[in-house]
Amino acid sequence: MDFTLQAMLAILAGLVVSVALFVPFVFISYRTHGHMSLRRGALWAAAAIYGWAIWTYTLLPLPDPGSYTCARRNLNPLEFLDDLNGAWARSAGQWRTFVTDFAVLQLALNVLLFMPLGFFTRVLWRRGVIEATFFGMALSTFVEFTQLTGVWGIYDCAYRVFDVDDILTNTTGALLGSLVALLVPRRWTAGGDGSPAHLPRPVTRRRRLLAMLTDWMAFEIVSVGAAVAIQAWYVYINDSQGPQPRADQLAAAGTAALTAVIVLTTGRTLGDLAVQLEYRGGPLPTALRRLARLLAGVGGYGLLQLIPDAGPALAGLFAVIAVVVALATTAGSGLPGALTRAQLTDARQDGGGA
Repeated sequence: MDFTLQAMLAILAGLVVSVALFVPFVFISYRTHGHMSLRRGALWAAAAIYGWAIWTYTLLPLPDPGSYTCARRNLNPLEFLDDLNGAWARSAGQWRTFVTDFAVLQLALNVLLFMPLGFFTRVLWRRGVIEATFFGMALSTFVEFTQLTGVWGIYDCAYRVFDVDDILTNTTGALLGSLVALLVPRRWTAGGDGSPAHLPRPVTRRRRLLAMLTDWMAFEIVSVGAAVAIQAWYVYINDSQGPQPRADQLAAAGTAALTAVIVLTTGRTLGDLAVQLEYRGGPLPTALRRLARLLAGVGGYGLLQLIPDAGPALAGLFAVIAVVVALATTAGSGLPGALTRAQLTDARQDGGGA
């Protein structure tokens, strides 16, 4: 597999994982740290992309059975020193030629490949240099033995080279990455602001927009996943020859129904629950306030999706209007606040929240 294609697949897979984990990440951040740091969120997304990069570079492509030859093994530590001596001899003492030699580039790549691991281990998991280094060694050892055993017995023999020097260079990379992380100011990567997570924070437009984004992503992730499952059922299990409902509309209807149950039961959407927001007060009875909260938010978006043909366009227009109104109203109270005249507050205020 071409290296560029590997990189593209890693980025795509990392982005998919980041999107899938976005909603739980927001929930966990607000309950662990009291709010969500955009820098920290970006670092976690980068870590997801990096994780898939490690996977694709070290194990892919998986060969078809019978289409590969057994790879050699290098069990001699520090053999890379002989490779460097050979590169120096080939360069005839020319540094530019030496540093561009394949053996040198391969060694440098092995070091660079694990530098992000050491960096992320210190910055995201708050581990020390020694722990980050040993984690890099452990992961590199696992990868190398996965290659040595033919993906733990799936293949008859190793289809990629097992090299003990790779463990040494990868571990060096993890060490260097953890040392680089010492240069990052703690405030840039801190999950919280120093105050206990259960204390209320100011309600801002940015926080409200984050709740709206969480609602939209949760709806789309569940809806798309359900549509795929329904379509798979049609194709592989259902034997009916008659006309079948559209999988996407069935999935949207089910997701809208689930959304309605959550909002009418709690008075809050998933986004509200994630970022600890709640609409309180106003002249409407509780039941009507919750119904208005549903229809003026992601519930209205979901219902518009059910309109044949024009549904997606109308839902998109509704989303744009909702964002504009959120930006134009105090603290981003938006359409729900305008309809119910309820106050958008931090759900942890007065001992509330979850």
